[in-house]
Amino acid sequence: MARRERCGGCGVYMLVSPEARAVRCSMCHAVTNLGTINVRPGRTGYDSYYGASGMHGYPYANGGPRPSLPPVPAHGRKRALLCGVNYHGRSYKLKGSINDAKCMKYLLVEKLGFPSESILMLTEEERDPFKIPTKQNIRKALRWLVYGCQPGDSLVFHFSGHGTRQKDYNHDEVDGFDEALCPLDHETEGNIIDDEINDTIVKPLTRGTTLHAIIDSCYSGTVLDVPFVCRMNEEGYYKWEDQRNPLFYKRTSGGLAVCLSACDDHQTSADTTAFTGTKTRTGAMTYSFVQAVQSGPRLTYGSLLNAMRYAICDVSEAMPGATQVLLETSIRSTDTDPLLTSSERFDIYKKPFVL
Repeated sequence: MARRERCGGCGVYMLVSPEARAVRCSMCHAVTNLGTINVRPGRTGYDSYYGASGMHGYPYANGGPRPSLPPVPAHGRKRALLCGVNYHGRSYKLKGSINDAKCMKYLLVEKLGFPSESILMLTEEERDPFKIPTKQNIRKALRWLVYGCQPGDSLVFHFSGHGTRQKDYNHDEVDGFDEALCPLDHETEGNIIDDEINDTIVKPLTRGTTLHAIIDSCYSGTVLDVPFVCRMNEEGYYKWEDQRNPLFYKRTSGGLAVCLSACDDHQTSADTTAFTGTKTRTGAMTYSFVQAVQSGPRLTYGSLLNAMRYAICDVSEAMPGATQVLLETSIRSTDTDPLLTSSERFDIYKKPFVL
């Protein structure tokens, strides 16, 4: 009699024969070894999600290294993926991205009640090879973030590093460009484009699940590829811009996806020492976000956006000669503001901001 087994790649259930020891998924084409899975009782984390063979056949069960990744918490959980990429040794290296990831972890754990074991950090400082922010590791971690999401879950994806834009070949973008994140090995493996990000962490969101993405990179405005863009003027008045394309599915499965980006799709961002007053560099967007959340109890999305904009504007006015051309400059330009996008429209001055 056929039995049901979960795919080690995408998590869907498959019918397999009793004698089968491995099966290839018809959806994602990942090979899952069935006869060697060894899950400790009660364990519902990364190992059980990807199986003993891991995603795309990593040989964990054959003497290879096993990733020490956090377990999936119980229903109603808080879970976060934090990526900081400094690109050590490259001509385009950054100095503040790993600091950004650490600041976000402090905020989530110490101020917002996220269990530390439910936070996955991908940075170049990690000793575990599966926690280095390569394209493959980031892809796998994004799947982990939304795996088994249920009503009441609060999920956070933070990325600090380089972003880029590239030609849109499937014609689903209003401006003709796909936005993308640059993993550590992007020169050889390529970028992670917004279409894939949407497929991976937006579409699976079930009713009652909320995802917040905080993206501190260039060209990041619509990197989550959600359909509604909040346009706000200097006085704080806003309107939602509808970028829905009837030919492309860009919705969730009932949940809410919200993205706070460092800048619009055509703008660039920077890391800077201007906020800290020391040699420690941070992303202007990440730092202003952390400070606003810590300083403002009972925030709405509107008050959060304004607090971040004021913080960046104050620093820019205090450093009038600091204009942003490349990522290595000291501070973003004064016409660059954090951007809010969402899978649905809402009143930003009434809806509470809750992680």
